[in-house]
Amino acid sequence: MTEIKINISELKSEGEDVVKELADFIKEKTNAEVDTATDFITVKGEEGKVSKKYLRVLLKKFLHQIELKEYFRVISHESSLMVKEKKIEEE
Repeated sequence: MTEIKINISELKSEGEDVVKELADFIKEKTNAEVDTATDFITVKGEEGKVSKKYLRVLLKKFLHQIELKEYFRVISHESSLMVKEKKIEEE
């Protein structure tokens, strides 16, 4: 069984609804067990169905759907993923 954590501390600034939508989106696409903690979403699933690479693609797809792809990016760490706010230069 694979367990992958997604750090969503910076995404929480967009509201609790976005976090709930993300958890539901991941659960729907992977059929895995999804737990939401304070700053993390933990995805527990079978080895073949849930991979870090696939979750990264799903996160990018979700950000694109809710039109936040311009403001956030997905970063991969050793055993987890992180949704981080992009630094936007002001003119």
